[in-house]
Amino acid sequence: MKLSRQVVVTSVVVIVIAAVFAVLVTRQLASEPEAKGTGERAAIATRPDSHRLDTADDSAVTLVEFTDFECPSCRAAEPFVEQLRQKYAGRVTFVIRYFPLDIHPHAREAAHAVEAAARQGRFEEMHDRMFATQEQWSGSSQSPAAQFRTFAEDLGLDLRTYDADVTGDEVAARVQADVDDGLTLGVSGTPTFLLNGETVDAETTEEFVQRIDDALAG
Repeated sequence: MKLSRQVVVTSVVVIVIAAVFAVLVTRQLASEPEAKGTGERAAIATRPDSHRLDTADDSAVTLVEFTDFECPSCRAAEPFVEQLRQKYAGRVTFVIRYFPLDIHPHAREAAHAVEAAARQGRFEEMHDRMFATQEQWSGSSQSPAAQFRTFAEDLGLDLRTYDADVTGDEVAARVQADVDDGLTLGVSGTPTFLLNGETVDAETTEEFVQRIDDALAG
């Protein structure tokens, strides 16, 4: 029996995402700290100024992702995250935190560009643009700052403000604050997901969804 190209592509995407989760769960569990209680962890995982893609009506369940815009695994997980947002619209708050890894030479620069865009109300659009173009600028020997600036221009940002923000101390401190919180929570790789402050210990996408369902039912 011949499978359609769409079915084959979809199957490949599912396999890639499953493989990403299998690797990440091992890393996350190994780094999980023991000292902090659930309430304290939840407060650290989601700060008042954390960027929310969606906000639930009651905010009882929050899924936080620590991400790196130059991380291939983060990009691979994006379709699954979007599926979760659609599935749990209005019921789960989705939060994005910056966690640029030192192994990715332009990750922090990308995070600064996204934060600069966020200051003009375009966080999600710049977030999406980074992942959509990751293969174009990731790992380059040259700084992608000029390319990131074209993204800002395409989004209609005030470029004078963007230029000042993207290299400014406030944006750098804002990104570093997310990194510091991630380290406090035991984050060591990306993407790392926390559900109400606790690392999601799912090995498959099905188990991941079940964790959210359990939280909603609890």
